[in-house]
Amino acid sequence: MAAMTTQRTKLITTFEAEHVIQPIYTGGDVALDREGLLLATCLGEEALLTDLTTGILLARIEGDGEVLTTLSITPSASHLITCSRSLSMRIYALDHSGKTTASINPVLLRTVKPHTTPVITAAIDDTGTLLATGSADGIVKVWDIRGGYITHTFRGHAGIVSALHFFQATLEQNHPKQRVNKKKRSRSHLEEDVVIIDYHDSAVAFHLASGSEDGKIRIWDLAKRKSVATLDSHVSVVRDFDYVRGINALVSGSRDKTATVWDAQTWRSRRVVPILESVEAVGFLEEGRFFYTGGSTGQLRIWHSESGQEVTQGQEVQDEGDAIVHILKNGNQGFLVSVHADQSFRFHSTIPLSVSTSSAGSVEPLPIIRRVSGTHDEIIDLAFLPPHRSLLALATNTEDVRIVSLITSEKETSSPASATYFGADVALLRGHEDIIICLSVDWSGHWLATGAKDNTARLWRIDHAAESYKCYATFTGHAESIGAVSLPSNPPPTGSPEYENSLDHPPAFLITGSQDRTIKCWSIPEPSSNSSSNLSLSNSLQGRALYTRKAHDKDINAICLSLQSTLFASASQDRNVKIWSTEGGEVQGILRGHRRGVWSVAFAPKDCPSISGDNGSTSSNRGLVLTGSGDKTIKIWTLNDYSCLRTLEGHTNSVLKVLWLPLSTSSPLASTNSKATPLQIASAGGDGLVKIWDATTGEVAATLDNHTDRIWALAVDPDTRMLVSGGGDSVVTFWKDTSSETAGKTWAAATQRVEQDQELQNFIHQGNYREAITLALALNHPARLLSLLQGVVDTNPPEEGSITGLKAVDEVLSSLSDEQLLFLLSRVRDWNTNARTSAVAQRVLNVIVKSYSADRLAGLGKRKGGREVVEALRVYTEKHYRRVEELCGDSWIIEFLLNEMDQLGINERAVLDREKDVIMA
Repeated sequence: MAAMTTQRTKLITTFEAEHVIQPIYTGGDVALDREGLLLATCLGEEALLTDLTTGILLARIEGDGEVLTTLSITPSASHLITCSRSLSMRIYALDHSGKTTASINPVLLRTVKPHTTPVITAAIDDTGTLLATGSADGIVKVWDIRGGYITHTFRGHAGIVSALHFFQATLEQNHPKQRVNKKKRSRSHLEEDVVIIDYHDSAVAFHLASGSEDGKIRIWDLAKRKSVATLDSHVSVVRDFDYVRGINALVSGSRDKTATVWDAQTWRSRRVVPILESVEAVGFLEEGRFFYTGGSTGQLRIWHSESGQEVTQGQEVQDEGDAIVHILKNGNQGFLVSVHADQSFRFHSTIPLSVSTSSAGSVEPLPIIRRVSGTHDEIIDLAFLPPHRSLLALATNTEDVRIVSLITSEKETSSPASATYFGADVALLRGHEDIIICLSVDWSGHWLATGAKDNTARLWRIDHAAESYKCYATFTGHAESIGAVSLPSNPPPTGSPEYENSLDHPPAFLITGSQDRTIKCWSIPEPSSNSSSNLSLSNSLQGRALYTRKAHDKDINAICLSLQSTLFASASQDRNVKIWSTEGGEVQGILRGHRRGVWSVAFAPKDCPSISGDNGSTSSNRGLVLTGSGDKTIKIWTLNDYSCLRTLEGHTNSVLKVLWLPLSTSSPLASTNSKATPLQIASAGGDGLVKIWDATTGEVAATLDNHTDRIWALAVDPDTRMLVSGGGDSVVTFWKDTSSETAGKTWAAATQRVEQDQELQNFIHQGNYREAITLALALNHPARLLSLLQGVVDTNPPEEGSITGLKAVDEVLSSLSDEQLLFLLSRVRDWNTNARTSAVAQRVLNVIVKSYSADRLAGLGKRKGGREVVEALRVYTEKHYRRVEELCGDSWIIEFLLNEMDQLGINERAVLDREKDVIMA
């Protein structure tokens, strides 16, 4: 019982990756199915399939080692086709009938070499049966997707084929060309099925439009297998096409900053529309009444097809990262998806166009109803936000702060434009003019401070309930980049107006640190009567510096306020950490000891227990400070005399972030043993690892590995101890503290083990050999099993007809399952290697060989490890057989000598009498 108590008091710290937000798109081609629910994207050499309603990654298709150049999915999502720089094209069948709805099984049907140069563009027809590919050699090929063979080859372009589009042109019945087509019988069964579809008064001919880098557009008739028109209007690369049957027109967009509407019967230009920006995407809306364009300015613009007038009102020119590279159209769901250069997707509602009837009127730009980040780039910093820390703010190596959801909506939705799931983008905080470096959140989570390379800090008001995310104040004064910000984290008195209505009461002050080596304490202006509701970037309030101090000799990397906000610490590249008084900005102490720059600093939590240092000193009630440095170490300092209590070593690269973990109250041992929940530390480093440390012993309690690059950001939920880490690999990992579950499972397993051990002894004592042997095999008790079988073999006298000594044991050994039999053979192998236990092994082996067929025993050799077991049994059995043969040979010699002695008349009695006489003499 004492041993059980000792085992119970040992608490093992474990964390598991519960959620992971990872990149789904890093540039390249994108595709959408007909329903707009399945998004296919490129991630380097891999192709990913994502459910837009749940955000679940349905399939990850590995590439051939080269970057994908094109990616296409059939409208019904039955097939996926990828082309890469290795000049290979792969056709996959997408099996949706998996064990769960959250996965798709891609089956590779075939791999072909489509062109002699890389495929630049590809398109699939509306039926999902034909695929067109265009390459850098100027050749266009049409493929049967299911058959995997070429149906058409078109030559005529002088340069790279840059755009392709299948369409079914409407032709009048009395058109002379149509009469020829109707008389012609195609030799190809495929063409006979798809080229001409008869309607009441019209017919549809299957065409393919292709554009190249020289601006030329060619229209190919798939029935005639030749070009029926060459359209020459653009003077630069043609990027996109779209056709609409309602007005029988084709629209093309080019990088020459124009879009052209073509008559699909005469193939003459109806109108050339000057877009005044490089056009990357174009398409019709509302049965051809409007068409949209997207390009280098990042604006989704709507134009009237007849007049060529722009319908959308004026929009601001976006940054280079907002440039539109693709637009995915889905008429069934009523939205457009614009794909931008920063690898983000924006869903635009087309409902305003459906209610617009005027051709000359203007409408607001199509509203953005949802954003999806293909990748969050390099995660520099992150912070939890309310309500109940259900939001996460991310600084992603850009000028914006992304806010993502950490909950899944309880309302089921079939529309990807309104879906809310774990990791879904909620808002974008825009205002900084350069990359944001640091974040800080106040006690309520409604106020977020950011520092950026534009030398400014901003304070944001987060009202998620009202979907309001506004810049409240701007702080200007530093001469260089702001690398550290900190807001007070101590809550105001309960019941005070600041506590009850934190949205209308901003924090009292803000501390910033900069590369200009100074720190500033800013006063935050109080809101006016209507400023909270009418905030914008242009009218945000201006903060005033209360004091400025020359703090360090090099860049300031981190600032942290104490729990009561009376002190704050600044960490710098000059290898020092300084402790300051918040009110007066005076230095209280300096922490010296790191050999390289200090990246992170944190004050210990409330009611922190005292710890003993390496030199025997003990921390006082003034508190502790934690630091992480580029010298790969973590140090714990006491505020009593500002000395180092303990140095933790274990990271193989710079320690970039450190924090104190809240004391766990969920442990099953916490109620009975307060020492079972030690003071713990979490650290993240440039080695891509998160480590959990026991602060009292300095030992590593757990190492968490899910990143492939350095980890810059680390935060913890004080209520659940949920850790979240983000790094340079664009991955955000949520680590759940499973220590209590692990302790419970360990205790339950130990208890069950003791009970089963007692049960095994009872079975042996009762002579219940079947249950005893089965349980010994299940518990992996070879010593108990050997003792049991040794006792059976030593049975005297043995039962008649039994091999082992007891028929009951023979019956048990002859009725085992394959798994039990292989396990028993592995134990027999071990016993067979020792001469003292080989007799038991041979008896058991004798029963097995006689009880089981050769086919079944041969099948065991095919299992994992089975061949090695059988081979070892053979080798040692042959060795024992040779030893017995030698013993038998020796016994024949003795028998021969005895027989010869009998023949000489020497008997045993005479020999004994002679020996007695010799002794008496």
